[in-house]
Amino acid sequence: MLGPPYERHTIDLGTDDEGPVVATLVRRRAEHPTGRAVLYVHGFVDYFFQTHVADYFAARGWDFYALDLRKYGRSLLPHQTANFCLDLGDYFPELDAAAKIIRADDTHDVVLGMGHSTGGLIISLWAHARRDAGLVDGLFLNSPFFDLNLPWVLRRPGAAAVARLAHRAPKRAVAPGLGTVYGESLHADHRGEWAYDLTWKPLAGFPIRAGWLAAIRRGQQQLRTGLNIPVPMLVAASARSFKGLKWREAAATADAVLDVEHMVRWAPRLGRHVTLVRVDGGLHDLTLSAPAVRDTVLTEVGRWADGFLRADTVGNGLSVAVAAPPTPRHPADAESTAPQA
Repeated sequence: MLGPPYERHTIDLGTDDEGPVVATLVRRRAEHPTGRAVLYVHGFVDYFFQTHVADYFAARGWDFYALDLRKYGRSLLPHQTANFCLDLGDYFPELDAAAKIIRADDTHDVVLGMGHSTGGLIISLWAHARRDAGLVDGLFLNSPFFDLNLPWVLRRPGAAAVARLAHRAPKRAVAPGLGTVYGESLHADHRGEWAYDLTWKPLAGFPIRAGWLAAIRRGQQQLRTGLNIPVPMLVAASARSFKGLKWREAAATADAVLDVEHMVRWAPRLGRHVTLVRVDGGLHDLTLSAPAVRDTVLTEVGRWADGFLRADTVGNGLSVAVAAPPTPRHPADAESTAPQA
């Protein structure tokens, strides 16, 4: 659907309770490849359309691969519940398949995993679970979904109640969507510059269902317990969050979906090698921010990758570490720091 030089490969994932399941791997080859590749994973209510990101890496010799997860974007089939899962581990088979394809394709020596929002949480949990397999050499997490953007009573006791509901009625909608503020800031028909498919990425999102929210909660709990991802990681977040259900100009220069302080707080739980970048004026998807801001983001990623993901440095233990995890703000947030499989 993007046209040349993009190609697509359908990954057959068998069937689930709704019927056949597929994922889609989109590829953009570099004209002068260097043995390096990117594996990109989108967020919730999203799919890959950020071709300027692929162009940036391709111009620098990186082959770019983007995975539309099952029930998202190009992979969403008519019989399926959009963007739904019962466990974030459900996405590991397509990540495994994509990594295998990339490693076998032109013998890539270096693979950078890139995840946005929910994709940042998913790819982190996957990298932890596959930490001994050598599937990725680094991670770039763009505004990762590390905690629910809700008051504490809803993030913890409220989410626990939803988890109980998920056992009885996993597809029960607990919220109609995400609101329209973020979508307005992006789409060219409103206040943004991007002409993406509103069927796959509706302005107000898809309904939030109990089973999906319970899966997110379990994944975030595992992160808070502590992961053991052995590769260098770059976590990037906006300098500020936007609070509100109606458009204000402040939404054009802030994260209007998540609380950026949650990203900062939980980033150290990923592993030992974490670099944190705060981006002034950044939207929730930092790569869709205003031109000067997204140029800054891509420049930071490129500089970090050049330092940590050269073929002669991968695996040699080089790292930049952030400070130790901060003290929890509420006693109920306190977790063990032991790695959890």
